[in-house]
Amino acid sequence: MNAELRWLGKPVRTAVIWQAMATAALALLGALLAGFNGMISAVLGGMVSMLSGVAATLIATRRTGDSVGGVLFMALRAEGVRVVLIVILLWLVLSTYREVVAPAFFGAFVVTLLLFSAAFFIREDSSSQRPDSDQQWPPKQN
Repeated sequence: MNAELRWLGKPVRTAVIWQAMATAALALLGALLAGFNGMISAVLGGMVSMLSGVAATLIATRRTGDSVGGVLFMALRAEGVRVVLIVILLWLVLSTYREVVAPAFFGAFVVTLLLFSAAFFIREDSSSQRPDSDQQWPPKQN
């Protein structure tokens, strides 16, 4: 799965992998507690969050802003797309899947939504990690 998502960047890629793992775990829990419909509901709840997050990332990274205002506009636009897509996907699932198990569906949705927010805290590169004790910190400038 990681190879297919390489173009997204490490933070989003990591968040999507976390979301997929959480969705799988919640689907298993939903299957144990509510049967087949609980499993499907949890998968659909996780997918709503995953799809909206990836769509927002695509909008945000499609073009860079020329100024601070441009960057802010792109970020707000991406979040707007994410919110609209979430509303549409929630409506689509709830209106078409009559056997939805609400606790499994909304539980998976909320958990994966929170996990996607963790992408903000994931660094793109690993060069800023703390060095071993025998290395000098901060590194010398050449």
